[in-house]
Amino acid sequence: MPPSQPHRRPLDMAGFWMLLGIATLFGANNLLIKLGNEGLQPVFFASMRSLLAGAAVLGWMLWRRIAFRFDLWRGGLLVGAAFATEFFLLFVALDNTTVVRASVMLYAMPLWLALAAHFLFPGERLTQLRTIGFLLGFFAVGLVIATQAADGASEGGSLLGDLAALLAGMFWAGIVLCVRLTRLQETAPETQLFWQLLVSAPLLLLLTPVYGGDWVREFDGFQALIFTAHALGVVAFGYVFWFWLLLRYPASSVASFSFLTPVLSAALGWLVLGEPVSAVTPLALALLVLGLWLINRRTGAA
Repeated sequence: MPPSQPHRRPLDMAGFWMLLGIATLFGANNLLIKLGNEGLQPVFFASMRSLLAGAAVLGWMLWRRIAFRFDLWRGGLLVGAAFATEFFLLFVALDNTTVVRASVMLYAMPLWLALAAHFLFPGERLTQLRTIGFLLGFFAVGLVIATQAADGASEGGSLLGDLAALLAGMFWAGIVLCVRLTRLQETAPETQLFWQLLVSAPLLLLLTPVYGGDWVREFDGFQALIFTAHALGVVAFGYVFWFWLLLRYPASSVASFSFLTPVLSAALGWLVLGEPVSAVTPLALALLVLGLWLINRRTGAA
C-alpha cells in the first residue's frame, strides 16, 4: 500500500524564501555550466558531474534507506539514456551560445511535454487556453531563433548552440515521459534521479571524444568550486530539495515559482557574464513565461 500523502500547508514566509531560493539555484544552472566549460571539456564535465552527484545521492539513499529498485533496470536505462542525451546537448549548447539565449530555448521544455501529453494521456488534452499558451511559447522560441539567424553577431552565441539547447529541452520532456510511462513513476524521486545519474555518467564519458578537444582546459581552484557547487548544489541537493518542497506545499505554489527560472537564468547571464540582451529577448521571455503559465494553469486547488 502506498504511503499516505502528507498534509500540504499553505505557502508561508519560510516557504516563499525557500521557493525563491530553489528557483534561483536552478536559474544558476546554465551559468555554472557556462563557467565550468572554461575548465573542462563540456561532455567530460557533464560525465564527471553525474559521477559526483550520483555518489552524493547514493549516500543520501543509503542513509534514508530508500530503495534503489534495480529490478526496474529497463526503465532506468531508458531514462538514463534520455538524461545523458539532454545534458550532452545542453553542455555543448552552452559552449556555443549564451546563457541568456539558452535559457529561453531550454526552459521551453513544458511546451514539448504538453504537446506529447496531449497524444499520450487522455486526461491532459490541450484545451483552448493551453493551446494559446503553447502557441505563445512556440512564438517566443521562434523569435530567439529568428534573431540569431538574422543578426547573430549582436546576439552572441550561435544558431547551432541555440538549437542544441532547444533539443536538450525536448529530451528533458522525454525524461518526464519515460518516468510516467514506466514503473519508475512508482518509485521515490531519489530513485529516479539515481538511475539518471548512474546511467548517464558512463554514457557521457563514452561520448566525450565525440565533441573533441582537450578533456581538461584550464581547471584551477575556482573551476573546482564551480564543479562542486554544480554537482552537489544544483543536481544532488537541488532536486531532492525541490521534491521535498512539493510534498510540503501545494503544487500550484511550487509551480508558480518555477516560472521565474528562465527569467533568473537569463538575468544571471546578463549580470555576471555581461552577455548581450537585445530588445527581443525580454519580449521572448515574457511570452514564454505567459505561455507556460497558461499551459500549467489549473482551475482546482492543487
